Amino acid sequence: MHRVLIIAGSDPSGGAGIQADIKTVTCLGGYAMTAITALTVQNTLGVSDVMAVPPDFITAQAMACLDDIGADAIKTGMLADIEVMEAVSLVLESAHIFTVVDPVMVAKGGHALMKDRAVDAMKALMLPLADLLTPNTPEAMALTGLRIENEDDVRKAGAALLGMGAKNVLIKGGHLEGPEVVDFLFTAEGEHRFTSERIDTKHTHGTGCTLASACAALTRAARPLQETVGLARDYVGGAILMAPGLGEGHGPLRHNWLL
Repeated sequence: MHRVLIIAGSDPSGGAGIQADIKTVTCLGGYAMTAITALTVQNTLGVSDVMAVPPDFITAQAMACLDDIGADAIKTGMLADIEVMEAVSLVLESAHIFTVVDPVMVAKGGHALMKDRAVDAMKALMLPLADLLTPNTPEAMALTGLRIENEDDVRKAGAALLGMGAKNVLIKGGHLEGPEVVDFLFTAEGEHRFTSERIDTKHTHGTGCTLASACAALTRAARPLQETVGLARDYVGGAILMAPGLGEGHGPLRHNWLL
């Protein structure tokens, strides 16, 4: 089985974070392992509290998995502060495994999930270790300092993030206006533009976590990254279309729609 180690925060409502990651990897045929970085109190209406896990305990969780079962891919999500990023970056440096970095900064309801100074740590520590970086446009703006209002701006941000050390960058365009959602994959060889019809729904809780984990679950040495991203986008699109309509706010996806 394709083994994926997920280093991220927990969402007790099951729509995002570790819970969404496990569902995604499992439903795509992989084997999911976790190192939990934070416990949150949240539901579809938002995040009300966060309790961090000590960095050395995060490292211990990750190494327990890597030393025994091993991994074919690693996906990182919520890394709330500098100390956590320092610990996780050391794990990644020692592992030398394909890594998807989802630079989670703000929850769907607007709650900040990363301390201000941690953005600089993300740029310095995590971007150079990202085989695939998956920011949405607000996260790309925070990381680059560039304004993103159109596709040309997305291209400038993609070039900047590659220049900052990320090996490949997938900028998600769901926050930009228009009848289509346009995502861009930037690699050393060039760019690829993905488009899909915009789905009119509020049930999009955990889409970023799900897409990043789908990329980690579907990556293969013999599969071009462009194809991996396309398959992951198709999976997320189906999960949004089939969303069960749970909760009073931004509801979760149907991760098992393929079944």
